Order: sequence, then structure tokens, then C-alpha cells
Amino acid sequence: MGNKGLFALVLTLIMLTTFTSGAQEGESIFNSKCATCHQPHKDMTGPKLFEVRQKWEEGGAMEGSLHQWVRNWQVAAATDPYAKEVSSWAASSMTTFADLTDEQIEAVFDYVDAQPKEEAVTPGDTGGNSGTSTPVEEESLGWVWYVLGAVFLVLIISLGGTKRQLQEMDEDNDSYIKVGSKAWIFKNRKYVGMGVLVVVMAGVVWLFLGLYQIGVVTAYQPSQPIAFPHDVHAGINGIDCKYCHNSANKSKTAGIPTTNVCMNCHKQVQGEGDQVEKIKKIYASAGYSPEGGGKYSGETENIVWNKVHNLPDHVYFNHSQHVEIGGIDCKQCHGDMTKQNALPRVVPVEELNEIEGNIQLTKPTLTMGWCIECHSEKEVSTGSLEGKGGYYDEIHKRLLENDESLYEEYLEDGKVTVSELGGWECAKCHY
Repeated sequence: MGNKGLFALVLTLIMLTTFTSGAQEGESIFNSKCATCHQPHKDMTGPKLFEVRQKWEEGGAMEGSLHQWVRNWQVAAATDPYAKEVSSWAASSMTTFADLTDEQIEAVFDYVDAQPKEEAVTPGDTGGNSGTSTPVEEESLGWVWYVLGAVFLVLIISLGGTKRQLQEMDEDNDSYIKVGSKAWIFKNRKYVGMGVLVVVMAGVVWLFLGLYQIGVVTAYQPSQPIAFPHDVHAGINGIDCKYCHNSANKSKTAGIPTTNVCMNCHKQVQGEGDQVEKIKKIYASAGYSPEGGGKYSGETENIVWNKVHNLPDHVYFNHSQHVEIGGIDCKQCHGDMTKQNALPRVVPVEELNEIEGNIQLTKPTLTMGWCIECHSEKEVSTGSLEGKGGYYDEIHKRLLENDESLYEEYLEDGKVTVSELGGWECAKCHY
């Protein structure tokens, strides 16, 4: 292949990459900025977007008015009569996206118009799913693999041209060939080149696979100052989880019990065998001396427990929302602690799925996919408006009053899921 042919191939690859990247960008922007309120073929909080450019043109909108509407609807309504008419169609106001360029807006509309009508439910939908929902994670890096394959193809072709040039140099001047390892490499340059290519490809694949695993912690189990046996307390003695973690149903965090909570029982229960030494640490923390007539000295020591379930700083999680309102059993996320004798740990999803009554999930524990998948499967009601907490009672009543057909659509599978009530909205967990 000559230099012109190679140049044409590279140019073609660049054009294909640009086209693929543009399509991916339109989908990515739609999922991140539009899907909360819009769908291609179904009216949601905002109207459906399929062929919206044609509708604005037929409505007599000014040139560029639709792009201005996306960036700032108020400016568009003030300058274009058709945009002003559109602004009166709904009481809710559209979010402004001043950072979007004309090319990005067009990419979004191109993506929307390419969606067939039967795919009315789009990835990122937060309120229009009917029946059972399957969580879809954005795969914005899928095109990278095609680009890498094309690059490697170009490299192979280039190496072939280099081989011919080296052969010509060999024929013209034997001085290019050196003795020792260089001579061996030159003699076996074809195999050396292929070996280097394989190593580079393996390294790139290994790098990307490693990036996909960042933040995924499996079976994390930190050390603790006291080997607390959950199976004895929650299992044998039947102590409710919320007796010790008393803020789980009324606060963002479940809370770590204070030494005084432990002393409610262990002032009388001093243990047997290896339990005695563990309980002595509780006495030391409380400044309590059972041998001295059961008196407190006032000299206390802190027990420093190590946090097991750590979430990134940009993630918001509220225990009371899940425990009190959502009715989630502790074992769904933490495992069956009535049988847990070892130190607390992040229980792998495979073990959580073995527990009777748990929702069956597939993503690694404590990852975003795990949460989204649970929101897609967990029902907040079986249709009854009784006994589900005032928050969801009010939501169901509003659905019945404002859009009974939508409510019936939600209940086609016998339940209303968290995702159908907005549980996939980004702002629910990120702020």
C-alpha cells in the first residue's frame, strides 16, 4: 500500500470515528440532560421529542429559535412568538442548558429521531417505565474498541511497509545489520513486530479492564477493636438491629451504638470464656468496675470502630428513607447478621442473593449499578394505599387524581417500582 493509500485509509478512519463519536455524544447528552423529563415517543414531564425540529418549523418558529429554547427558554419566548406559545403549554419550566453548542443540540435531535417507535422507553428513563424494568448503564466507551482495532490495523499495514523498506536497505547496504541481538531481531523482525503488537494490545485491554473496576470493593472486612458476635446478639438473643443502630429508621446514618447502650445489658451480663475479655473492654470504655461494687470511676476510654460500608463523598444515601419509608430489611444490603459470627464486612452480591426474601441482583455490592438495579426491582406498593407511609400514600393519591391511566400502567406487573416514581433521577443520590 502506498503513502496515498495509507493516508486515505487513515482519513476514512478519522471520519468514521468522528461520526460514531457524534452519535455517541448525542445519546450521552440525551441520557444525562434530557431523559429525566423527555422521551422520544411519549409525553412525560416534558413533551416527546421525536421530530421536534419539524414541528417547530411547521409551527412557524424563527430560525435558531429551537436551539435558543434549549439554552434558555425565557430568551426564546421573549423573541419568538411560537416559542412564547410553546411556553404556555405546561406549567413546568424547562431547565436551561447554556453550555450546549448548536452541534451538540443537533446531535441530540439526530439521536432522538433515530429511535424507532417501539423503543419508547429509553435508557435513563426515570418515570415512564411500564411492566418490569431492566437497568441500562450507559456504554459511552464502546466505540473506543472499534477505533483501537482500526489503529492496530493501520499499525500492521505500516509495519509491512517498514519491512519492505528494511529489506531494500539490506540489499543496498549490509552495514545496517549489526551483530548479536540486533542481528537476531532484524532477522526475526516479523515475529518481533507481531509480538510487540500483541503485548501492546494486551496492555491496552488490561488498562481498560482495570479502569472498569475502580471503586469496586469485594468482601471488604476491616479489623475492629472488639470481635463483636452478631449471631449471639441478633441471632441467639434476638436483639433487634435498631436497638443498637437506633438511628437507622430516623436518620441518614444507622449509627454506631454508644458504650452506654452496651452497658444496658452488660452491667448484668459479664460473659463466659473468651467473652469476658471482650466485655472488659466495654467496662474500660465506660469507666465501670464490676469488682469495685459496680461503680463508675468517671475515667472513660473511646472505642474506635472502623467503618465497613464506605460510599464516595458525592453519593447521598439515607437509611431512614430505605428502612422506614421503603421497608427494606437490613439483610438485603448487610446479609443475615443473625448468622454472622465473623467481623462485619461488605457482603458480596452472590451471598446476598442466597438469602431468602432478598431481591436478586447482579451488580457488585455498593456500586451504582447495584443501587439502580435494586430501584428497578423493588416495589414501593402492591397497589394498596394502606400502610405504606405517608410519603408514598400521597404519591399514589396524586397519581390516581391526576393520571389514573398512568397509575394503571405502572400496576400492570402488580407493583409500582422505585424507578417508576423517580428513583433513577440523578439528583436522588448525587447533589
